Parts: sequence; structure tokens; C-alpha cells
Amino acid sequence: MGTVAIDPLIRSMVRDESLTRGLGDVEARMLVDWLVDWAELLGDGARSDPDAQSLVRRLCRRGKAISRFVQLWVEPRTRGSAMQLAAVERFAWPLPECGIDSADLMHHILAWENSHQVR
Repeated sequence: MGTVAIDPLIRSMVRDESLTRGLGDVEARMLVDWLVDWAELLGDGARSDPDAQSLVRRLCRRGKAISRFVQLWVEPRTRGSAMQLAAVERFAWPLPECGIDSADLMHHILAWENSHQVR
């Protein structure tokens, strides 16, 4: 494996406000930290810059979907939309309890993602 330029991809990812739009500060920080950690790991395993770009792009898409799920789930009136999103995105983690705090929800989802395979 060659040296892959992951730092520009991480900088671009961190500047992407669409990843954290609508999240609280705590949830946004958790998500960004998680994304950066995984981007670094994926970059280490990438065979080329285009490969790294593709992996990070897929990671960001997953991060955006997780962000949106958290936002939808914590609002009782949009919980049905959260379930639809979970089905479309094929989230394998168990659906959370109703009334869970958004920071706790983000923590549980990311912990589950870390202990299982990220797409």
C-alpha cells in the first residue's frame, strides 16, 4: 500500500456543515470525532487516493444518515420517518427506546458501529 493523502479528505469532511446540521454541540462533536477516527483508519487501508476518496465519501454518507436518524428519532412526531430512514439505510443496530436523549442515542449508535463492521 502506498501513501494516501488522507489529511485533505479529513479537512474537507470536518468543514462539511451538512454532517452536523441540526445536531447539538455534544452530538456533533461525537459524530465528527467518530468520522475522523474512521477516515484515518480507512485511509491507512486505502490502496490509492481515489480509493481513499471513495471510502471517505461512503463514510460521510453514513455519518449524514446517522445524524439525520438521531434528529428524527428524538422528535416523537418524526419517529416514523426515522424508522423509514433506518430501513432504507439498512441500519443493523437495534432501534432505540423512545424518549432517549439525543447525546445518549448518538453514543449508543456510534458504539454499535464501532463494534460492528462499518460499510
